[in-house]
Amino acid sequence: MVVFFYGGAWRSGYKELYRYVGKALARRGYVAVVPDYRIYPEARYPDFVEDGARVVRWVKDNVSRFGGDPEKIFLKGHSAGAHIAAMLAIDARWLREVGLEPRRDIAGLIGLAGPYDFMPLHDATLAVIFGGADRPETQPIFHVAPGAPPALLLTGGKDWLVEPGNATRLAARLSAAGNVATVRTYRRVGHFTIVAALAPLLRLFVPVLRDTEAFIASVLQEQRQAA
Repeated sequence: MVVFFYGGAWRSGYKELYRYVGKALARRGYVAVVPDYRIYPEARYPDFVEDGARVVRWVKDNVSRFGGDPEKIFLKGHSAGAHIAAMLAIDARWLREVGLEPRRDIAGLIGLAGPYDFMPLHDATLAVIFGGADRPETQPIFHVAPGAPPALLLTGGKDWLVEPGNATRLAARLSAAGNVATVRTYRRVGHFTIVAALAPLLRLFVPVLRDTEAFIASVLQEQRQAA
């Protein structure tokens, strides 16, 4: 069961654009949910994170009707969507508000080109969205603690919008806290190509889907061995 949050700098995007992501996951045997969430100017932080928590609650309660396993929920996101997924997986307060616990209810986190540690903000609109240019509490890296779900952080070596250090810094912080975190850097890949690689034409050149599958399989195998 994979919930995919799309990107768009918290101010653009809609789920119909990412039908190809849902298809790619479904064809590999996963039940996929691609939700909308509120964006600027209607919304500001933490509205979109709260929306994400409500999505996970709905998935937990309803996915079995669609053939999904509510005990095997993975959160995946690209760019701003990876920020939302990471906040839900790492900062436990958001899922607690809907009666869930990340360490119990989230099997894993998969982030594509995610901004996890991007203060201070230099974009005026982002400063409005996040209530200031330097608010560490809005950053996933600020909330790292032991007991987080395993994480796979994928990034592009030629990402000029979200620098790859976001992934390596978060992975290092997660690992230092005793969590499992893996980084994959695709050397010649940019910010948008990394998510477009889930479409058939690019899939052979950038193994985002293959690495996602391998990560999910390894997490589920660890779960079976621990049971």
